[in-house]
Amino acid sequence: MWLTEVMSTNAIPPIYDALIPSIVVSDGAKAIQFYTTVFGAEELMRMNFPDGVKIAHAELKIRGHVFMLGDECPQMGVSAPKPDGPAPATSVMIYFPAVDVVFEIAVANGAKVVMPPTDMFWGDRYAKFIDPFGHQWGIATHVRDVSPEECAKAMAEWGKSQSEKA
Repeated sequence: MWLTEVMSTNAIPPIYDALIPSIVVSDGAKAIQFYTTVFGAEELMRMNFPDGVKIAHAELKIRGHVFMLGDECPQMGVSAPKPDGPAPATSVMIYFPAVDVVFEIAVANGAKVVMPPTDMFWGDRYAKFIDPFGHQWGIATHVRDVSPEECAKAMAEWGKSQSEKA
């Protein structure tokens, strides 16, 4: 019950969701440009470190939802993933009306293909890429509704096909 009481207050400012992705990058200014170009992000604010170059905190908005980013700061124990390193264990997923177009723009702007746009059993056309800053993104367009039963059956078939490939 405590969560209901806490959430009923004005604890969350009006422009924010309750869950906000926040990522660390190696070049904040270039990352903001990439996210603006690829996702149509709008830069809401930017606070630079005293050096005037590195970004301590920035906020961007994609279709009404805020996400945050900042440059890595190894002296504070904050490091960005490496673009040529292993794919990060986490990713951010965004729906778009035209996943193929967004995917092409991402790749043209330096993203590394993880999975090209593919019609998936759960009803989305889905793709994955790693941006030039080492973060993994999933993008999708919902193309059809799938019942939980149909999705479970399709998942089992997909799992079987994957184990046969191994």
